[in-house]
Amino acid sequence: MLHGRRAGRPLRKDQRARMARDLPSLEIPLAALSDPAALFPAPLAGLRLEVGFGGGEHLATEAGRFPDVGFIGCEPFLNGVAKLVERIDALDLANIRLHPGDAGELLDALPPACLDGADVFYPDPWPKRRQRKRRFLSEGNLDRLARALKPGAPLRFATDIDDYAGWVLARILRSTDFTWEAGEADDWRRPFPGWPSTRYEQKAIREGRPPAYFTFRRG
Repeated sequence: MLHGRRAGRPLRKDQRARMARDLPSLEIPLAALSDPAALFPAPLAGLRLEVGFGGGEHLATEAGRFPDVGFIGCEPFLNGVAKLVERIDALDLANIRLHPGDAGELLDALPPACLDGADVFYPDPWPKRRQRKRRFLSEGNLDRLARALKPGAPLRFATDIDDYAGWVLARILRSTDFTWEAGEADDWRRPFPGWPSTRYEQKAIREGRPPAYFTFRRG
């Protein structure tokens, strides 16, 4: 399920040193996920997942807002992992654990109904028709997410690509596992509470691609 490059520009010397020092203690051992809460040093009030965290801006912000919640971040792009590891160090965050690889294998390793929420923000839209099978929120991955989420837990999705939004909504509306509870347009036009807009999002807005923010609910 991994497509494209796993690294862009070479990591700086300090990034390589920090990754070598910190990533081993942050990385999740997939073979030992029968109790995800045991990955964290303190008792948890909940467990959340972010798939494709990019540079980690949102994940670090949420971890700071909710220090009693455990956060699992999944990102195959090593430059993004390095940026988040740097943020974790700078902000002294103890409630983030990372999987620098395929989100599908992570979801398959998680026990059923262990997640209190999952976020998928600005995933690669794979815009060409022949590429759409690579889109993350496919029927297969919605099944994986449904298995890992607790009943009633939210699945949040943000995109600036109209076609991808419609593509995902079509699959959600066909799903027997998720519902979309939006009652009016502002329900998907307004950012999520505490949302830290990124440079990518601001560029999309300048280029005339207004973001949409969807919340689906596990049945």
